[in-house]
Amino acid sequence: MLIHPWDAALDDAEWQAWLAEGHDFGQLCVNGPPGRPPLVVPTHFTRDGSHLLVHLARPNPVWAAIERDPNVVLTVVGDYAFVPGPWRAGAATPPREGVPTSYYTAVQFTCRADIVDDAEGKAELLRRQMAHFHPDGDHAVVAVGQPPYGRMLSGVRGLRLQVCEVRAKFKYDDHHPVEHRAAVADRLTARGRGLDAAAARQQRRRLDRIGPWKS
Repeated sequence: MLIHPWDAALDDAEWQAWLAEGHDFGQLCVNGPPGRPPLVVPTHFTRDGSHLLVHLARPNPVWAAIERDPNVVLTVVGDYAFVPGPWRAGAATPPREGVPTSYYTAVQFTCRADIVDDAEGKAELLRRQMAHFHPDGDHAVVAVGQPPYGRMLSGVRGLRLQVCEVRAKFKYDDHHPVEHRAAVADRLTARGRGLDAAAARQQRRRLDRIGPWKS
């Protein structure tokens, strides 16, 4: 992922706060067999300190690939929008000659995967995920030998992904003039399609923190 200086996270707290807003669904990317493409698995995940927790169905073909090569990437993308060319044309540029782009936030975790296959280990992993996704506790206890989850543990395997590197990108034209960025955010809000409002919020938030871009 190309990250220009103006796209980079301002600090670790920025991408951590973005994830905490509810961005807990991503794609797990695993090296495929020689000569074959990577395997990509959409999945929810939970952060647990320096680890990410994932569970997948036992029949998933990704397991053989992870056993062969435990080096994986989990990527999360959100708050994206297409920005038409006329919106980005400078004052001296005819609107039709403006160049379109995409706005988005992306966080990529490079990890080393450890497979969790013992029953109690899987139950503990699921309990931690339940604490995140079911914070009100409105679910049955996840325990070995107890219904309903106890009998299902054999059908899943867990992953503890040791995070080795985090790369975060906030692509919202932060190198353009303040007036330009504010105008695009207003246009995104007015258009109100898909994730336009979320992209506009990110652009305004970054604008407030950065102000005029200083190379």
